[in-house]
Amino acid sequence: MAAKSSKLTTILFVLIILVYLVYSAHYIYQTSHVIEGTRYFNLNDDAMISMRYARNLANGDGLVWNPGGERVEGFTNPLWVLYMSIFHLMPIPIELISLPIQITGAILMIINMLLVVKIIQQFTDKTVVILGAVVLTGFYGPLNNWSLLGMEVSILTVMVSWAVLKTMQSLDNETFSLAPYLILGVGTYVRIDMAVPYLVVLGLLAYFNRAHRRKHLLWGVGLLLLFLLSQTGLRLWYYGYPLPNTYYLKVLGTPLFVRFGKGLYALFNLVWKANWLIALLPFALLSFRRDRKIILLFLVFLAQVAYSVYVGGDAWEHMGGANRYISQGITFFFILLSLAVGTGFEVLFMSLNLRSKISRWVYQLGTAAFLLICLVNVNMRIEFNSLRKWLAIAPPEFSVASEYYIEIAHAVEKISTKDASIAVQAAGSIPYFTDRFSVDLYGKNDPVIARQDSHLKPGLRGIIEFRPGHTKWDAMYSVVELQPDLLLQLSKDPKQTSPEALAFVDEHYVIVEVDGYSFTALKDSPHILWDQVDLVH
Repeated sequence: MAAKSSKLTTILFVLIILVYLVYSAHYIYQTSHVIEGTRYFNLNDDAMISMRYARNLANGDGLVWNPGGERVEGFTNPLWVLYMSIFHLMPIPIELISLPIQITGAILMIINMLLVVKIIQQFTDKTVVILGAVVLTGFYGPLNNWSLLGMEVSILTVMVSWAVLKTMQSLDNETFSLAPYLILGVGTYVRIDMAVPYLVVLGLLAYFNRAHRRKHLLWGVGLLLLFLLSQTGLRLWYYGYPLPNTYYLKVLGTPLFVRFGKGLYALFNLVWKANWLIALLPFALLSFRRDRKIILLFLVFLAQVAYSVYVGGDAWEHMGGANRYISQGITFFFILLSLAVGTGFEVLFMSLNLRSKISRWVYQLGTAAFLLICLVNVNMRIEFNSLRKWLAIAPPEFSVASEYYIEIAHAVEKISTKDASIAVQAAGSIPYFTDRFSVDLYGKNDPVIARQDSHLKPGLRGIIEFRPGHTKWDAMYSVVELQPDLLLQLSKDPKQTSPEALAFVDEHYVIVEVDGYSFTALKDSPHILWDQVDLVH
């Protein structure tokens, strides 16, 4: 019977993967845009910041945002940037260069689904429960959004799942293994906050694997220090700072209570909109089983949630669903959810003494139907249109802005020379596709802005509206001192751009128009093709 069940699981798993291949291909296609007769594939704007660093590295300009400019670590994903740079060494046209990264995301999602099977088989052999976890994970909208739009979330999710599987095997065999530490240690080079699941795994193995506790402490702590200190040394050598610029941007100058308050608010919204009953269901599993491996899944997931709260969530919480940090651990939530639902139905049927063949079919259908309801619930993040985006019927998240950024880049190319400088708030796609020297108004790639205090609204509103990475600016520095040739996204709000800076812009800049877009151009700049623009005033 077990062999028959295993064969059925394998067949259905393959079918799910085939469906996912079609889904991910359609999803990626939906994020592309035809602009001036050419189809462009593009990533999330933050991922395009990494792509700009990757291209500059491949071109021999170093790991910099602006070729020939200041060395600033405006990315937090070194190994992912190095991976991106490989494709920039190939003769891939700019409109297709993002596609290999998107395909990589899809492949990594499939690998993670395979790891889900391996992990959940540690607890059950029931096909509906195993595949329920696979479908919940593989077809969760936010995880696909981050992964298929080029974020390092895809590889980090795989690395955490792989490390958790290796940890479980170590616990089962009562043996010592370096594998979890090496996987997660390398993960800190992808993103430094992979130290969070690393510490969870280290603590749990040291506690439960008593026969090898000393080895876990020595090797676990030693390897973590090696990975963290080595990359810190490289940062100090190359950039002159021990941490990425985005750390100073998001953490420095922002009170802890603001970050913590916004993190809690974002978590509450996530739980409420995804259905708080579903969010609590996995915890019911603790009533039936509290073994070490179940605790491991809970702790790794909850650690990611706690980290998200600590940093203040993400800048895109208003879009709904799990942010980047929680998405990295969402796999374990869905495994626990599927186990909880399967166990709940099993206990119900046993209490009713339903053991016939028909009862087993009812159990399978009931569990599958309930998990399907959960799948729809967690993907209906804000309103009904969220489901259309999830199904890729409507353009997925970020894709509308992506089209706008590429159109802006085309317009900039038409009216400026290669030596022109541009000022932007969105520091990814526009600088990448224009290949112009850029000024980052929000400071992701500017250490001067990043080290200032956050501009926060007073009271509770300041906490609720806090957006990490979007709370620092200084137009007197970015505009008045640096004087970019084109101001593409300068806010005219006096709360963000001082009256002095606005007065400077009125005196030294003019409004120009091209292809229906209006820009603010530096008067008499030799880098503006004045015959290609219409002067507005």
